[in-house]
Amino acid sequence: MTELQDLRIFLEGHIDVPPERLEQVRAALPEHIRLTLAEPGCLSFQVSESGDVAGRFMVSEAFVDRAAFDAHQQRAKASAWFDVTVGIPRDYAVRVGSRR
Repeated sequence: MTELQDLRIFLEGHIDVPPERLEQVRAALPEHIRLTLAEPGCLSFQVSESGDVAGRFMVSEAFVDRAAFDAHQQRAKASAWFDVTVGIPRDYAVRVGSRR
């Protein structure tokens, strides 16, 4: 049986940005990506605009464990990214997986 601390955390989904906030979100995104990739325990972090749905940004994240993921969530909530995206609808699914 795999212990909880041995499980990676994966987040997949999207954020739907209204047209009037697109430029603000686009401007804030590079710094949010840079800060997230620099976090201890971040394995990958990708955000890209959908080619199919206007204003939709596809999000994919992976962290070494729950503690790293939780630390990311806390950092993000105290960041400029949070201020820029507050109230924007998100549709994310979080899954737990083994290191193997």
